[in-house]
Amino acid sequence: MSETTSVPAGLFLHEDDGVLRCQWCRASPEYRRYHDEEWGFPVTDERRLFEKICLEGFQAGLSWLTILNKREAFRKGFANFEADKVVRFGDRDIERLLADPGIVRHRGKIVSTINNAQRVLELRQEFGSLAAYAWGYEPAKDSRPHVPQTGVVLGPSAEAVAMSKDLKKRGWTFVGPTTVYAFMQAMGLVNDHYEHCHAREKAAKARKKLKKPV
Repeated sequence: MSETTSVPAGLFLHEDDGVLRCQWCRASPEYRRYHDEEWGFPVTDERRLFEKICLEGFQAGLSWLTILNKREAFRKGFANFEADKVVRFGDRDIERLLADPGIVRHRGKIVSTINNAQRVLELRQEFGSLAAYAWGYEPAKDSRPHVPQTGVVLGPSAEAVAMSKDLKKRGWTFVGPTTVYAFMQAMGLVNDHYEHCHAREKAAKARKKLKKPV
């Protein structure tokens, strides 16, 4: 297949393995691995969900690749995003993180992560887990395009807007609709791999096997 003549818009054909992928992941091998193995695959693990929604907040104004390249440093700095540990962070931790060149040193986003850890604990009391809360906003199948059209960027779903509004009411910060929808895409609440992307069907099969939290 010729990439210049036969590859649909929004996809690319990587020369190393000859498979079609969503265009956005072509920048580096690590980005392609993230696309192939993580993005769009359903997640119910609370630590990973909390990590992702926090990192999406850090991404605001930046590229996801920038955050992905710093993810291990973020994990180290934020106690692997274990909400029970992050909630105990104080002023010394904030100053420590502001001095850490491995992460995005933004005071507001650091403070937001600590605040949101407390909000996770509150959601546990009401819903049992962050996972049960988040998956409660999974869009209905008939509200979604059957297959995302290649080359078209989907805007936040109505469910993402509703979740963003509710999180803000609950005291969460850096959780606008665009951030929440990016979280939904990455954590598999929606499958936005384009048609013909090799990861789309894999993500769909993983969703079929998923035991959703209640």
